[in-house]
Amino acid sequence: MEFVIGLLALLFVLFTVLGAIAAVKTARAVKRGVERAGDQVRRTVEDTTLRARGAQPGPVGELARVRLELRASLDGTRRALEAGSSHDASLSEALGLFERLQEHARQLDGELRLLMEREPDRARVAARLPEARERAERIKASADSLRFAAQDRARRHSEDELAALSEQIELEAGALRHWVTPDAELPGASGAPGAPGVEGRTGTAGQRAVEPGSNFGTTDFGTTDFRKGRPQSAS
Repeated sequence: MEFVIGLLALLFVLFTVLGAIAAVKTARAVKRGVERAGDQVRRTVEDTTLRARGAQPGPVGELARVRLELRASLDGTRRALEAGSSHDASLSEALGLFERLQEHARQLDGELRLLMEREPDRARVAARLPEARERAERIKASADSLRFAAQDRARRHSEDELAALSEQIELEAGALRHWVTPDAELPGASGAPGAPGVEGRTGTAGQRAVEPGSNFGTTDFGTTDFRKGRPQSAS
């Protein structure tokens, strides 16, 4: 009885622990989903604000355009690498390099945001603009290089697969066209055009036909007399 009670208590504790673990995982998943949705909403609002400011003249508008171009390049590169890494393990190292590059991009974007939103001295903003643009161009060039390489790799891989598939299809199509048996292609086969017939070589009942003017029954010693059974001298 005590063993049964102990077993039931152990099962109760086990189910309680499993339920708590499942609840914690569910709460973390929900939290990640909420954070991801919040990041997307915040990013959409920021992009909309940058587009509005980018239409303005002056250094502030130039900073907004630099930030938008940098974000667009990084987003395109991330999508290209993540899409290719699902079936190409060689892009995992490229993803690691991109993460390091994105850290520099986040640092630069933060600096540009502070210049746009919290720097009242427009002369200082204009002075910092060339250096910020140069850094953004370097990061953008590196991101574009990774994206172009991933796109070229995916296109080459697709072309190789298409070439191999086309070759297999041509081989299969050629095999499907060989419906004629080898016996039917042999010359002189029965029913083939131009094959010599049996008639003209044998007579009735398989006997050889005697053509007119032939020397059938004649030897070098003379003509055989079939009635008397002895040869006669040739005259």
